[in-house]
Amino acid sequence: MELTRIYDLDELNEHLAQNNLAAVRSWLDDMRIQDIAQDLMLLDDQVRRDVFRLLPPGRRADVFAYLDPLHQLQLIRQVSVDEGRYLLSEMLPDDLTALLEDLPKDEVRHLLRLLPFRSIRRALTLLGYPEDSCGRLMTTAVVSVRPDWLMGRALDHLRVQAGRGETVNLIYVTDEEGRLQGVLALKHFLKSPMDVTVASLMTGQVVSIDAHAPQEKALQMMRHYDLPALPVVDQDQELLGIITVDDVLDVEQEESTEDFQKMGAMASLTLSLRQASPWLLYRKRVGWLLILVAVNIIGGFVIAGYEEAIEALVVLVFFLPLIIDSGGNAGAQSATLMVRALATGDVHPRDWLRLWGKELGVATALGLTMALAVSGLGLWRGGMDIAMLVSVAMLLVVVVGSLVGMILPFILARLRLDPATASTPLVTSIADVAGIMIYFGLAATFLGLHGQ
Repeated sequence: MELTRIYDLDELNEHLAQNNLAAVRSWLDDMRIQDIAQDLMLLDDQVRRDVFRLLPPGRRADVFAYLDPLHQLQLIRQVSVDEGRYLLSEMLPDDLTALLEDLPKDEVRHLLRLLPFRSIRRALTLLGYPEDSCGRLMTTAVVSVRPDWLMGRALDHLRVQAGRGETVNLIYVTDEEGRLQGVLALKHFLKSPMDVTVASLMTGQVVSIDAHAPQEKALQMMRHYDLPALPVVDQDQELLGIITVDDVLDVEQEESTEDFQKMGAMASLTLSLRQASPWLLYRKRVGWLLILVAVNIIGGFVIAGYEEAIEALVVLVFFLPLIIDSGGNAGAQSATLMVRALATGDVHPRDWLRLWGKELGVATALGLTMALAVSGLGLWRGGMDIAMLVSVAMLLVVVVGSLVGMILPFILARLRLDPATASTPLVTSIADVAGIMIYFGLAATFLGLHGQ
């Protein structure tokens, strides 16, 4: 079995420092294009340009396709107009759209001037679809055959068009108006008689998706039906393009990253952490932090209202962080489970009542367990009254925190907002405020203490 050699940037930088271009070319020739692209994005701008120029023209286009849009744009600005035109014209339509969609209009116009008319028309067509829709993600480079063709004619057509399509593992069947009729695996073209029609072998039940559907839906469908490619159609079932596995893997990574960022109480960050400026990171984080400050101020006012009670029985302060944090932690666990389940399609907003009952049972069991754990500490620190207070408070706080963490993602989903906005800090802050109110309300009831 052939082993892949491990290359490091120190070796490359050493060759460049010695101006050993032959060694650099050898280094590049032995590497896969994906690895070259990954390493190029770690180099300084000037070094990246010099190394990129050492690649043969054909490999340049291949490597360029695997760079992220930011580095693609930087290279386009550094190369000649003719080379920029060549690199852009060799890109698949969906990759070109990914490059253009986040650029300012002036920059888009500049790049479009480098493209032939056909490529411009395809790019503008894809950019015309809503952001995060399947139309933005699909490639129009798809090969199709007619249902009335004999397999021999269809195979000849595939040989001619093989370089045009992004994938030829599945061959789609369309009528004269381009409407999707069926699908045929490539193996049928290799083993079937050449004198039978495509229609006699094709599968008529084709899984497809509308061009305006969200990209997350395509990810769910391809995972559910185990598809290497998903055809994209319009309302008349006309085949517009396909979405491939590599496309949805990028979507999954972007969606997971966005969900993690939102669950960390920050706005979505489209750039990598290494590329983001300090000012951008500040802007993405400060808004949610200010909102959480406002939420936590409520808890401060509640505590201030029981200032005399706290002074009368200082032992209440000892248990305050323990009980409040337990509610927030339970809520964060519940929210994490619900957000992920909604994101993967494992549950749906209509399931909220059934899951509410299940979560209530689980939260009650968790609360009783934790109440038992703190009861002994309460007995030791303050006697039976304190033990009873902290036990009941722990039970109620864990139950309330868990139910808040469970229901908040469903509420956001009902409001057509991203459930990931029910971030851990937000759920924790809400659970903290509720916990403070429960704790001191019980203290007033059990111990006869009163607020101001």
